Amino acid sequence: MPAQSSALLPDKHIRRSGNDYALQYLELLPTGQAWPREPGSILVDACFGLNNYWGFVDQRAADLLEVESDPRKTTELLPDWERNWGLPDPCYPDTTTLDERRKMLVLQMTLLGEQSRDFFIRMAAWIGHQITITEKSPFMVGVSQVGDTRGVNLLDGEDNIHFRWEIGPPEIRYYWTAHAGQARLIWFRCSVSQCGVDHHLRIGVESDFECLLNRWKPAHTALVYDYSGLFYGGSMAGTP
Repeated sequence: MPAQSSALLPDKHIRRSGNDYALQYLELLPTGQAWPREPGSILVDACFGLNNYWGFVDQRAADLLEVESDPRKTTELLPDWERNWGLPDPCYPDTTTLDERRKMLVLQMTLLGEQSRDFFIRMAAWIGHQITITEKSPFMVGVSQVGDTRGVNLLDGEDNIHFRWEIGPPEIRYYWTAHAGQARLIWFRCSVSQCGVDHHLRIGVESDFECLLNRWKPAHTALVYDYSGLFYGGSMAGTP
């Protein structure tokens, strides 16, 4: 006998229509003159009519299995998903579109939490903000170096050079700065926005940016927000 492949075929859900159920139902009925199988007979028409209901049930069950069970695709069960995961988030009271709600749901489900700069930068990018982060270190004798300890890792090269160590009180190590490097563009949406009330395009940094970072930041630290990059060297350079 030929050796069977050890690779498993992908498990795929198969949808059944009302006709599929009707044909199977007819196969289970007795045979004989009282049980005709001719198309158009009363028995066949009755079986197809009754089993169309089970085809509908099958389709709805398939929707739950294939679509609604996936938080990235759900529509009908989205309110249930949100209720189970404590949504809507108070930092996002205006999250109204399906795409925005799904995005927040996936974020809530996959959020593990860290205390690194990369974590806060990635989370800000997820909600639509591009930021960089500066941490402060007080000058310490025996640890710090005298001389040029500047590093260029912020928004716009020479205009944002900062020193690795700074002269100041030791408490400055508990302060860090989030620099907003790109304005958030909020466009008018026909399904959400109101004519005569909302602008065609609103440019700015929403309160959700500060709300989430304040929630996630280490409790012993203080967070300072810098929006100067929006107007000097950032994406809104030249804006009056």
